[in-house]
Amino acid sequence: MINRLKSVKEHLDSKLKDVYFRELYELEQERMKLAKLVVDYRIKHHLTQEELASKLGVTQQYISKVENG
Repeated sequence: MINRLKSVKEHLDSKLKDVYFRELYELEQERMKLAKLVVDYRIKHHLTQEELASKLGVTQQYISKVENG
């Protein structure tokens, strides 16, 4: 298992040398950070997706899309 993880890390490190791939990877990392912040906030304040959406003036579907990255 550890060898497999090392292999994945080595593959990722190799792919990150490509500027275009690195930019897309970093954007995806930021998107996931935002999703985590929204989920954490919603849980901390005991809100459903629908309740948060109502407070923000957006749809529940939009909150779901944000939370799913």
